[in-house]
Amino acid sequence: MLLSFTRAITRLLFRIELSGQQHIPAAEKLLIISNHESFLDGFLLGLFLPIRTTFVVHTTVLDNWFFRWVLSYVPHLAVDTNSPLAMKKVIRLLEAGESVMIFPEGRITLTGSLMKVYDGPAFVAAKTGATILPVRIRGAAKSWFSRLERDFPRQLFPKISLHILPATAIPMPEAPSAKQRRRLAGEKMQGIMQHMMFASEPSNTLYGALLDAMNTYGRKRKLVEDMQQVEEDYSTILKKSLALGRIASKVSEQGETIGVLMPNVTNTVCLIFGMSALGRIPAMLNYTAGASGMQNACIAANITTVITSRKFLETAKLVDTVEKLHNLKLVYLEDMRSTFSLTDKLWLMLYALRFPRRIALGHNPDAPAVVLFTSGSEGKPKGVVHSHRSILANIAQIRAVIDFSHRDKFMMALPLFHAFGFTCGGIMPLVSGSKVFIYPSPLHYRVIPEVIYDRGCTVLFGTSTFLGNYAKFAHPYDFYKMRYVVAGAEKLSNEVRKTWMDKFGIRILEGYGATECAPVLAVNTAMAQQAGSVGMLLPGLEHQLDKVPGIDNGGLLKVKGPNVMLGYYFYDTPGQLVAPQDGWYDTGDIVSVDTRGFVTIQGRVKRFAKVAGEMVSLETVEMLAQHASPDYQHAATTQTDTQRGENIVLYTTDAALARDALAHAARHAGSSELAVARKIIVIKALPLLGTGKIDYVTLKQMAENER
Repeated sequence: MLLSFTRAITRLLFRIELSGQQHIPAAEKLLIISNHESFLDGFLLGLFLPIRTTFVVHTTVLDNWFFRWVLSYVPHLAVDTNSPLAMKKVIRLLEAGESVMIFPEGRITLTGSLMKVYDGPAFVAAKTGATILPVRIRGAAKSWFSRLERDFPRQLFPKISLHILPATAIPMPEAPSAKQRRRLAGEKMQGIMQHMMFASEPSNTLYGALLDAMNTYGRKRKLVEDMQQVEEDYSTILKKSLALGRIASKVSEQGETIGVLMPNVTNTVCLIFGMSALGRIPAMLNYTAGASGMQNACIAANITTVITSRKFLETAKLVDTVEKLHNLKLVYLEDMRSTFSLTDKLWLMLYALRFPRRIALGHNPDAPAVVLFTSGSEGKPKGVVHSHRSILANIAQIRAVIDFSHRDKFMMALPLFHAFGFTCGGIMPLVSGSKVFIYPSPLHYRVIPEVIYDRGCTVLFGTSTFLGNYAKFAHPYDFYKMRYVVAGAEKLSNEVRKTWMDKFGIRILEGYGATECAPVLAVNTAMAQQAGSVGMLLPGLEHQLDKVPGIDNGGLLKVKGPNVMLGYYFYDTPGQLVAPQDGWYDTGDIVSVDTRGFVTIQGRVKRFAKVAGEMVSLETVEMLAQHASPDYQHAATTQTDTQRGENIVLYTTDAALARDALAHAARHAGSSELAVARKIIVIKALPLLGTGKIDYVTLKQMAENER
């Protein structure tokens, strides 16, 4: 009777939701695992899980009278995790057919994210062949029973959900020693926990996720700052978003795709959320692509209206470029402000800000949310259509493996038209309660390190090229607060990696992604890192490797998952969505995946040369040049050859680089002599796209003209 009363009161106070009961298996050896958000966790699981189970608790828990009283009503096993005999007791329970509940983290989270997972519970599961039942606790971290920092917003009785996920198991890994088997089993358990954290996230829209974050962290939470150096809170962000969304709705129809030609400023982010709230789809135009690139993008996505700013066009010297665009209606925000009438102001103040959720009632998370564009490095840009679900799924995947928190401050210098900048810099901080400094250009190599130092940024995303230049001009103390530096969009140079470690003591985490995947596919993390790889694939992703003739080590990577795009808009068929076949996206990259799951990029299919019948990776050619001349920049392409098929041409900024040095680097690396460039051409600077990637289309044209 007392337990029933306690359960009823707890359910009423915390509005407990239990879901996924259908996933509970009829298994004898059942190991229940869960994340650990607060001191309430064991209490909640004991009350609401419809399974009689033995709870594994630390001996120190019994020092508290309240927990002694609670545990007196449920089977429990007190263990000292420092004792080598602790896990043997758990093994005996499982082998006796008992169900056991354990927290693999071993402690309550201090970050709000998943923390280190201990190997012991995983080894127990592998050794006993137990069925693992993951249970995600969500919401308890907001209570006063959590151990998050004091500045984290608390609630007296937050809503708490318990989500039971499908059961799984960990087969005993194959390894020569028990220590290695234990470690590998621990990695499998870490993966199960990460998948649990991601898979239990509720579906939402971009605007809905912003409102949820505002409810969690408070309207007065200051979080967004740009070069005006004024931190704006959720309340101001919401007000600006709804006002800009209302302005955009005056020149568009519900569900219309509208071009956005705007700089990296707070108002651009607000415009994106505002368009999302009012059912418009922003198409982020790459203003570094020139008039033809932007025109082709607008044709592909069937865009007739573009929102921009006169001040931005003048500052960025784009006035002449924009004048070359045709069949487009240019809408200037400066002009549209005067159309924001008294009626609009009353709508904003008396309705939209008072009832913000009503603005987007009925919006579908699977509907298009944004159109991004491929870089055009291999031809005309394609429109990549992402849903609200795919963008937010990618954010949930990233947060499941990296512990970004409300105490972090992102430096977002990558352009918002780039998928990396859009998701990781523009959307993720705002829906996660993290602060962000929005900087207008990643090319200000001297200024950005100073801004990072001055504003106390803790997270930086960039390409290898950008990070190398920041390191060149930064003071050794500029990055004193930096927690995470993540490299993507191009291969991370070993020289850049070494410079950051030697000069700043910071380990760069290399990742890998594609615009079509919102964009992150894999990333090294603080808990799972392997130099030379791009990390493990994110939770929730399936993958397959297709054989490629002439390539033995690796295959063509195809992926499927919730972060994969809805489809393409092509230049030849404007506005017609072409979905990936059966949901599988062909990355066009040759990769290898080792037994632990780490992905290593061998190169793009289109970045292999066929020399004398052999397939040669142009990535390898560039790597040899980097070894031979680490202080300069190098890029490889091909030119047709009637006798050999193709010749490799190396463009370099090192006037002294010769084939002898490349041949020596090839011998040292054990690479084929075919990977030594046949022709070396010295140029002052490599052509770059606005995203920081090397412009290989231009290089290919230059190489063909050299013949």
